[in-house]
Amino acid sequence: MRRALIIISICVVILAGVTAGAGYFWLKSAYQTASSVPVDTVVTIKRGSGIAAISNQLKNDGLIPNPHVFRYGLRFFDDQRPLRAGEYKIIAGASPAEIARILKEAEPITYRITLAEGLTSSEIVDLIRDDQVLVGDIDAVSAEGSLLPETYHFHRGETRMGILTRMTSAMDKALSKAWDGRQANLPLKSQKDALILASIVEKETGIDNERGQVAGVFINRIRKGMRLQSDPTVVYGITMGAGPLGRGLKRSELDAKTDYNTYQINGLPPTPIANPGLASIEAVLNPEETKALYFVADGTGGHVFSKTLSEHNRNVRAWRKIERARKKN
Repeated sequence: MRRALIIISICVVILAGVTAGAGYFWLKSAYQTASSVPVDTVVTIKRGSGIAAISNQLKNDGLIPNPHVFRYGLRFFDDQRPLRAGEYKIIAGASPAEIARILKEAEPITYRITLAEGLTSSEIVDLIRDDQVLVGDIDAVSAEGSLLPETYHFHRGETRMGILTRMTSAMDKALSKAWDGRQANLPLKSQKDALILASIVEKETGIDNERGQVAGVFINRIRKGMRLQSDPTVVYGITMGAGPLGRGLKRSELDAKTDYNTYQINGLPPTPIANPGLASIEAVLNPEETKALYFVADGTGGHVFSKTLSEHNRNVRAWRKIERARKKN
């Protein structure tokens, strides 16, 4: 009887070992076997999700057949790096092991938002609020001129306030660096002055090779104590950055004395009138050497510059003629 019990015990141990070995190799095979999912699939892993929750999510999304295979495969056949939160593209046919690698190593899906130069803070906030990937509310509209326009990349789940914070930090750094590299003896007392004038240049021209000359004209006028006489400042005094005026300026608006009407006030307006790009900031702090004191549209999208008022008046008459011809057509 004793001998029989020993034999039975040995057989049980052998059977258990065989079963364990078979289970081990079955688990490894299942963990590394490609799935039958025919297309790439996007999956979003929420912050704070544990392995059990992620396994069940992958099963519910149809990406793995068995959540236990994923969980135990991670434990026995994979390294111990954590699975990361984020939005990932799971390639068609990915095995549980490949999905684990993606969630550990791959870059989450990246989105971008482009905020153009010359937008007001109100317009930028509206665009960020409209983005459906970003989350969270915006507490308040950022100060005018405090946001650096460019393309910003982000991942799903990042906040709208986070983008504004990045824009503010980028503007602070860009303005400080440009200010440190400015020309000597500019008639600008502070970085704020530079930012205000850069916003005016930004609204006056979108042509790269004109910015330096437009900036040079305004610098010349400031040095001579002349008023800037910039239409975009008048527009800002009417809209306060809420959006485009949508029409031409009226004579009464040019004659009205507001804090932003540079036909009526001396020097700079009290704040920027938009968020200027780096090119306009650098143009103001390193303006082109020019004798010009005036400029007006030339009908091609650019401007014609002049040194004297009589030259300028001729150029204005030519521009008015182009305007009248366009209205007839």
